[in-house]
Amino acid sequence: MVTALLVTGVGSFTPLAQARPASQRGDLIQVEAVSTRTPSQVSDFLKSAGIDNTEVRYGVRGYRITYRTITPQGTPTTATGLLVLPEDGRHTRLDVVADTHGTMVDRDYAPSVGEDDGRLSPYLHASVGRAVAAPDYLGLGKGPGRHPYMDTASAVSASLDMLRATRTAARELGRPLTGNVYGTGFSQGGQVAMALGRALSQGADAHFRLKALAPVSGPYDIVGQEMPALFDGRVNDTSGVLYMAYWLTAQNRLHPLYGDTRNAFREPYAQVVEGLFDTHHTTEEVLAALPSTVKEMLTPAFYARLQHPSGALFDAARNNDHTCDWKPDVPVRLYTASGDTDVPIGNTLSCARQLAAHGKRTPVTDQGEVDHNGAFKKSVPQIVRLFNSLAGIAGTA
Repeated sequence: MVTALLVTGVGSFTPLAQARPASQRGDLIQVEAVSTRTPSQVSDFLKSAGIDNTEVRYGVRGYRITYRTITPQGTPTTATGLLVLPEDGRHTRLDVVADTHGTMVDRDYAPSVGEDDGRLSPYLHASVGRAVAAPDYLGLGKGPGRHPYMDTASAVSASLDMLRATRTAARELGRPLTGNVYGTGFSQGGQVAMALGRALSQGADAHFRLKALAPVSGPYDIVGQEMPALFDGRVNDTSGVLYMAYWLTAQNRLHPLYGDTRNAFREPYAQVVEGLFDTHHTTEEVLAALPSTVKEMLTPAFYARLQHPSGALFDAARNNDHTCDWKPDVPVRLYTASGDTDVPIGNTLSCARQLAAHGKRTPVTDQGEVDHNGAFKKSVPQIVRLFNSLAGIAGTA
């Protein structure tokens, strides 16, 4: 059962009908208008971030939706996400872009809350005439608890349930969806996009048909690429500290990695590291409280263990390394950058090799000597044009 809602303005909503509490995965709980942008405002927002804005056609409206989903343990919970609709009266039924975001430690930076980088891609995709479902993931935005960082299974379940809630919300808002889904995502979200695409291709929800996948710089190979890159200089020290501390503390809540923080982290970091990732600290605050290198942050024994992971540590990493281990039956293009020192290009090349092993030859677009965010900024407009061309929209490449 779904609670029907009519959005009346930014920050407000009005119930249309009384209904029993939603109890199924993907049930819509609440819709709240959070933004309205004219075409020129969308263009200016993108331009200020250094993103090509030539594809912008329409203004957009953004809504925070709250919906039912599950925890990594399978128990009921709620999550939030950003739904963006184009101000385009020509299309009564909209294709949808599933747009999954990169690493965030601050819950208020998530797409449904912060008017920040997390809205750049959703706004651009919506401005060309598609609906966009951008999940906050568990524990970010207005969802309860902590974020289970890099737990691919729960990121997929939250993203899939976001699509289900989006379908209901779009219908209630008078903009029903076609069921066609174009998948994209950046960094952590690139990995999630591939895994969500796999779930959709395997019939996870009969209402949705995967049409294409175009992720950017995902950590598709943690054991073979990302973790070794922490020790050989391919990952910069600042990002290495952030990602490793975030990943270890999150995964330790799901797997028996080290138990007490003192078994993995040096003092004084062992005393503060769990609290830093409570989703209420900014990236800057987290980094200010941690050392400048991973080696300084971890005990000698655990640092050595990371270089040759085994047991639960190996399993926690490898469990997330199968997002490209399948054969999509839709167009796929992978985007990356040889200059990326957050998620090195080797991750994307590993993904392409896994896909090829299943008979899927996938083009890889290397954006060159730009950094991680540079890869994102160059790729997003290209992905919009790719999706347009696949949808048969004239004038795109």
